[in-house]
Amino acid sequence: MLAVSAGAAEYASIPGGSFSSVLPPDGKAASASVAAFRLRTLPVTNGDFLEFVRAHPQWQRDRVAPLFADNQYLAHWMAPLRIDEAQRNQPVTHVSWFAATAYCEGEHARLPNWYEFEFVAAADETRADARGDVAWRERILDWYARPSTALLPDAGTGAKNFYGVYDVHGLIWEWVSDYASLMISGDNRDQGDPDLLKFCGAGALSTQDRENYAVLMRVALLSSLKAADTTANVGFRCAMDESGDT
Repeated sequence: MLAVSAGAAEYASIPGGSFSSVLPPDGKAASASVAAFRLRTLPVTNGDFLEFVRAHPQWQRDRVAPLFADNQYLAHWMAPLRIDEAQRNQPVTHVSWFAATAYCEGEHARLPNWYEFEFVAAADETRADARGDVAWRERILDWYARPSTALLPDAGTGAKNFYGVYDVHGLIWEWVSDYASLMISGDNRDQGDPDLLKFCGAGALSTQDRENYAVLMRVALLSSLKAADTTANVGFRCAMDESGDT
């Protein structure tokens, strides 16, 4: 697939199309549609994010407003403007949805939405949609089953997928723009219910592809987070419309 550059970052052109999502738009069996867009080939790294906070001091960990990030924001860095050089090319984690959104805006981009991410995540190295391959699904689940470690591999060390995008699986979880609405019921009778966010086991029951546990796990995790939350295994990458507009 054609890759284009947006500043120092490389973006792959994703053709878009219709596909069967684990979260059908109608809550039943309708296909989801994705317009052509561009996606960062690599997750944003610690080195990338360091340059961002240098240029935007309000996002330094000692200056960020508590509304926009919890107290674990960039906690793995040595200091607000200092990282271990061994971390430079590793995907940045301990970043909130607010911080990820601000970074992408600084790159004249945006966070991908769920359908865009799911569309790209369906691909393996040679196929646009490998979800029917049991062995491929088991390989992804095997990674999810391993305990998190303090040291992440560098971004881009794995194989690129069909679209030329690296590390969609096997490295980190990733923020999406609409993470907070993934499991909100479309039934108006549920509005105002304290159990609006239906994730984990309950959410999985309403999905179309119950065998795609790896994707369901992502939905469950993202649905359980708040925009200011940060964790040691959630990072992000940016996207933009094919026209270049955010």
